[in-house]
Amino acid sequence: MTYRVIALDLDGTLLDRQKRILPESLKAIAAARELGVTVLVVTGRHHVAIHPFYQALKLDTPAICCNGTYLYDYQNRQVLKSDPLRKDLAQQVITMLDHSKIHGMLYVDDAMLYERPTEHVLRSLAWAETLPEAQRPNILQVESLSAAAERADAIWKFATTHPDLEALKAFTMEVEEKLGLACEWSWFDQVDVAKGGNSKGKRLQEWVESQGMTMKDVLAFGDNYNDLSMLQTAGLGVAMGNADDFIKERAGLVIGTNEEPGIAAVIEQHILQ
Repeated sequence: MTYRVIALDLDGTLLDRQKRILPESLKAIAAARELGVTVLVVTGRHHVAIHPFYQALKLDTPAICCNGTYLYDYQNRQVLKSDPLRKDLAQQVITMLDHSKIHGMLYVDDAMLYERPTEHVLRSLAWAETLPEAQRPNILQVESLSAAAERADAIWKFATTHPDLEALKAFTMEVEEKLGLACEWSWFDQVDVAKGGNSKGKRLQEWVESQGMTMKDVLAFGDNYNDLSMLQTAGLGVAMGNADDFIKERAGLVIGTNEEPGIAAVIEQHILQ
């Protein structure tokens, strides 16, 4: 089958450990685009944190950000569609974070906000420093996430982290049960909290159908639990070798890790040949 759309998760999938796109992937994606295949970034990241990858891929398509919370048009620098988190629910999440002693970054409008420079924050800041100034994400320290949430026009998600994974799981269950929000693991020690019903798969399907296609036309790549919604509904969902077994068992195909040129090999086999 010839696929008309390639949907790409970033961290743990298209990006290696050094947050770089393998040259083999760049070459194969460029060749697919020359054949008329549409390439979409579908990520848990804020749009301010994908500049270097979007530009390296030379894309002109919108990006699906924050696990499907919104669709962002880079050409015109505007949000096309979104389902942000209500402020009252965001305030309740902040209260629960404080009570559980769990750190949360707040993704709003055009910035990623934090109160304390945790290891997760420091890693993000260190990565930002390696980029040209024009590509650096807007990561800001604030005195109060609660006050920042009230000032925001749109609240995209919380990125919550904790070294005690059992404590993080307990927090996640409480948020889901009490608030009905979407909680998805996007990294081994990170759970993203967003409006209930949001997912990568839902937003991707919405966009694909708006272009006159179906999810059967999609070749999707991912590695984590927040990718399942698109891996299981795509024409072919490809799980990375570094994914948990739970993810691999639900994908149509499993390839090597994000350190290996498996993405390029799949594109060559299913699109370029």
